[in-house]
Amino acid sequence: MRIRNTALVAVMCAGLAALTACGGEGEKADPDAGTNGVGKFPAKKIESKARTAAGSADAVHLSGSLVSKGRTYKLDMKLKGDGGTGVVSTKGSRYELLRVGEELYLKADAGFWAHQGASGGHSGDAAAADKLDDKYVKVPSGDPSYKRLSGFTDKSVMLDGLLGLHGTITAGERGEVGGIRTIRILGGKEGDGGSLDVSLKGRPYPLRLQRAGGAGVIRLEDWNKDFKLSAPDEDHVVDYGRQIPTGT
Repeated sequence: MRIRNTALVAVMCAGLAALTACGGEGEKADPDAGTNGVGKFPAKKIESKARTAAGSADAVHLSGSLVSKGRTYKLDMKLKGDGGTGVVSTKGSRYELLRVGEELYLKADAGFWAHQGASGGHSGDAAAADKLDDKYVKVPSGDPSYKRLSGFTDKSVMLDGLLGLHGTITAGERGEVGGIRTIRILGGKEGDGGSLDVSLKGRPYPLRLQRAGGAGVIRLEDWNKDFKLSAPDEDHVVDYGRQIPTGT
């Protein structure tokens, strides 16, 4: 009888092993099991690894909102080393940006150009705006808006400007972004200096950024996923001159 009882206990222990340890104190599951191991590092090193992974990636898709100089921008941009493409919205206006190498193009509807012409002090009437409707307008490199607009299409500029956290960096909770396990690192007190969710799968790419001071939330995905980038057909391009309307 004693042998049978011992055998029965052994069978029960084997069946319950995933839940608890029989005859002893249960051990907690390793939170880093099946991950890239980044979660074991100090928060500052996690940040460093995330920035290194981001900097070495060939492409990325950014989407979300950010506040810069008091203006809120909504972004949906695909970026890689030689340019980028996507949509920017701000203050009721929406326009597409395309940069191939040094060539920058802006596309918007007639309403956008009519508004920009008026705010820029141009006499541009509806007829002039209609000529630019849904066309790619080439932005001259000497135009005052070239640097700002091209910055939205520059992977290095965007990542360098977005990924920095402020204050002392600490490790936060683990979670998920888009079904991928992550660890969050926080800047400042309780994340008031921003937070970054870093992938625990594969390379430690940053997957979501909450900017300091409530200055926007950005999703970062499709790391290293290439996309087609080419200049528009000439018959879809309008040369506005040496300077486009200044309201953009």
